[in-house]
Amino acid sequence: MKKLAILGSTGSIGQSTLSICESFPDRYQVVAIAAGRNIDTAFAQCKRWRPRMISLATEELAADLASRLKADSITGLEVLHGTAGAVRVATHPEVDFVVSAIVGVAGLEATYAAVCAGKTIGLANKECLVVAGELIIAAARSRNVALLPIDSEHNAVHQCLRGGTAAEVKQIWLTASGGPFRNTPLAEFDRITPAQALKHPTWVMGQRITIDSATMMNKGFEVIEACRLFDLSPAQVRVTIHPQSTIHSLVEYVDGSILAQISVTDMRLPILYALAYPERVPSEGKVDLTFDMAALGQLDFSQPDLARFPCLRLAYQAAEAGPAACIALNAADEVAVQAFMDGRIPFLGIPRTIEEVLMQTSAARPASIQEVLAADKAARYCARNVIARNANGQVA
Repeated sequence: MKKLAILGSTGSIGQSTLSICESFPDRYQVVAIAAGRNIDTAFAQCKRWRPRMISLATEELAADLASRLKADSITGLEVLHGTAGAVRVATHPEVDFVVSAIVGVAGLEATYAAVCAGKTIGLANKECLVVAGELIIAAARSRNVALLPIDSEHNAVHQCLRGGTAAEVKQIWLTASGGPFRNTPLAEFDRITPAQALKHPTWVMGQRITIDSATMMNKGFEVIEACRLFDLSPAQVRVTIHPQSTIHSLVEYVDGSILAQISVTDMRLPILYALAYPERVPSEGKVDLTFDMAALGQLDFSQPDLARFPCLRLAYQAAEAGPAACIALNAADEVAVQAFMDGRIPFLGIPRTIEEVLMQTSAARPASIQEVLAADKAARYCARNVIARNANGQVA
């Protein structure tokens, strides 16, 4: 019986993880959860799963939840809040597997603490490795901690890498659907609305990751994450547009062989793979993850257009430049995406903002998580200034 902590229990990955726990009650027990701001869903999860501990985003939300639990006679559950609360969830002494699914840098400290505490990590938060990959990988190696990717692309690579040694890998290919705008004329990009950008053709995800998929910044983050997870150079991590989204990634070996991972577009499959690793657990009769072979009737692949998707180009540049640039890339993107969602900048204002911030970023190499967070804060400040300046000058 694996005992789980779920960071981001009310998000799509968190809820899919709980779905797996529902289907395999003899294998997985939910011990602690971090639920962010969605107090209604958090309350429902407490009633259903009765974890030992829960953390919410703020003290006010935690107090509200505690009152609701008391009124419903739910006892024996410690209610915490903030970053410190999430760290407590991630390092709970009964927990042996932590699902890291808090979006953005908000999940960094708890994930790092879980690694340092020797917990196995199911990693769905790509930003952790983007901004602090060297620190997390070093901590994991020194403590012999497994980092098991839950992102469908990296999970697919992880599966394909079981077919050869690290020295035999020539390069890997991350597939991308191309998002909703792969065929949109470039001249129309500055008229793209948030509502249009949120209509992803394949996956149902949170708002920021959906916008990042539309700009292909999400794929850029995945390139950086793949470099960290699999110890590859940026040149060894390729991206190909594959609109059918049936092949999730490929690994090319030095002898010319290419292994591909094919499955349904359902996040429960990579979650189950990570939770069960190194086993493969039969899903039939538990959860429907059957792949329809008719979906292989047509497989299209094409090179991404970096003029159409400059965010992908910027991600490769940051990967080559080093940790400080990767921190700035993520921070500027998060600020710019929110500005786009708020109607303060156009769609192409996102890569413009990021590029300006990267130009102002030094080549520092943070030596601690606190230095990473300080660099992140500085990059966000820079991004907000860029947006304000461009708005006043009507550039963006």
